Amino acid sequence: MNATNLKLCFIGFGEAAEAFWSGMDHGPVASVQSFDSLTEAPGTPAQLAMQKRCDALQVPVCANLATAVNDADVVISVVTADQAYAVAEAAAPLLTRGALFLDCNSCAPQTKQASARAIEAAGGRYVDVAVMAPVNPGKNRTPLLLSGSHTEQAKGVLDALAMNPTIEPGPVGTASSVKMVRSIMVKGMEALFAECVLAGRLAGVDTQVLASLEHSHPGFDWTKRAGYNLERMTQHGLRRASEMEEVCHFLNHLGIEEPLSASTVRWQNRLGYSGIVAEPANYAVTTDAMIKTFQLTPMKEVQR
Repeated sequence: MNATNLKLCFIGFGEAAEAFWSGMDHGPVASVQSFDSLTEAPGTPAQLAMQKRCDALQVPVCANLATAVNDADVVISVVTADQAYAVAEAAAPLLTRGALFLDCNSCAPQTKQASARAIEAAGGRYVDVAVMAPVNPGKNRTPLLLSGSHTEQAKGVLDALAMNPTIEPGPVGTASSVKMVRSIMVKGMEALFAECVLAGRLAGVDTQVLASLEHSHPGFDWTKRAGYNLERMTQHGLRRASEMEEVCHFLNHLGIEEPLSASTVRWQNRLGYSGIVAEPANYAVTTDAMIKTFQLTPMKEVQR
């Protein structure tokens, strides 16, 4: 594929699509359009916010998936993990033959392989893409791992767009395996932070605990990280929970029980559904909001 005059399509236009498109080099792009399932719920706050993002970046929003992928030679799928296979299955018969389908969703290797079968059977070229860091502030320079049979072509396109791809040798599922195993730690650490600082706040010892952790593991900046992780969970917990469901699926496939990762799912969902607006610079404000929202009682009040 010649990486010029590219016709791009984004399926899903949330934080990731916005970050990628706002940062990438538009020079090789002949046209761009998008489709998001939120278009099927017109007038909702989420749909209006999505439309505002697209308008600001001059990305047309199509009324349906067929219109969005029509004639596109590069399709970038950035939806929630639980919708990734359904989107691939729905898009497959609509693709231009030979179109690259870049599946950037955080899914288990088995889910990626099922999506690949659907895309390839319809004549598309599927690429397993693992997004290896938060898309903000990295935007187009966020590290991407690529695996599968069409990685060289995909890397050529992404390089032309000033993205940051690296080929991870191996079949579809290799890149996502790296992502899934990494997420056990990253998303699990977020859940541990939530449990730790909430318990510390309830017991009235949060500052002492964080100071002790900083003494034992200097340079990590535990207090700052607590605020950041809680903000990530309140803002993106539902998406993270979907990803961790995929992690559990992967762990089960490997024959590993997943009680820790299953608990991470629960914590991510709990914060994601909470409606709490976090204060990333002050974990105490966020944990106090958690105490109020979850109707918990600080230990000092119990002892009165």
